[in-house]
Amino acid sequence: MDWQMLAGQLFPQGHAVVERDCVLTGEAQVDGNTVAVIGTAHHTPIGVEIALAQAQAVLRTVREAPGRPIVILVDTQGQRLRHRDEMLGINRYMAHLGKCLELARRRGHPVIGLVYDQALSGGFITSGLMADACHALPDATIRVMGLPAMARITKVPLDRLTELAEHNPVFAPGPKNYWSMGGIEAIWDGDPAPLIAQAITDERARRIAEAPHDRRSKLGLQRGGRKLALPVAQAVMQAALQAPADADHGPAAWSAASTPEAGGRR
Repeated sequence: MDWQMLAGQLFPQGHAVVERDCVLTGEAQVDGNTVAVIGTAHHTPIGVEIALAQAQAVLRTVREAPGRPIVILVDTQGQRLRHRDEMLGINRYMAHLGKCLELARRRGHPVIGLVYDQALSGGFITSGLMADACHALPDATIRVMGLPAMARITKVPLDRLTELAEHNPVFAPGPKNYWSMGGIEAIWDGDPAPLIAQAITDERARRIAEAPHDRRSKLGLQRGGRKLALPVAQAVMQAALQAPADADHGPAAWSAASTPEAGGRR
């Protein structure tokens, strides 16, 4: 979908979103309130410049508009696969973008993602998947890695992966499979304007009821798409809490090292 058409449907009360070098930034009105908008267009890959531009837009919102909701519009083919970007450390730029979104969340900004066209690999992980809740349009394309590429990397025959994808959403692309795994909060089928308003309202309500946390593993378990992620994570955390504190390496030692007397940081 063309981003301008989407913006008209998503923000009928008006918007000032602009595109520059495939990067979307600006503000929009949702249910009478101003939201910040960042994103990408035209399936653009995320290189160092785009990651930095998006990070700057997030930090500007945190600095100039405390608590303002941030809407991320996702349309990307993933990270840019160029030698120049790799040599400049594209992984660090993308991690910086992810950390800026986490900072915004901790400062009280509801962060809502929307995959409106294409979402692939690292470009999706450090944008839409960093949101408090990521939604998708029904015709969106979502995948971490295509099955042919997965077959080349894993050496598992393509026919076998195709067969697995029919029964296991972990292997399969598409918004329905990502909904099953909990990565997508909801698939928006209908007028998106009231849906974005409701998504922001729901996130604000969650923040009042409980501290922000990643609930995707829980959703994946409830929906049957990821049955082991949450139990395994809980088992690891429980084992870590029950492990005896080692004099040199255990939690007690870490606490002691963080005291002013030990020269550590609180």
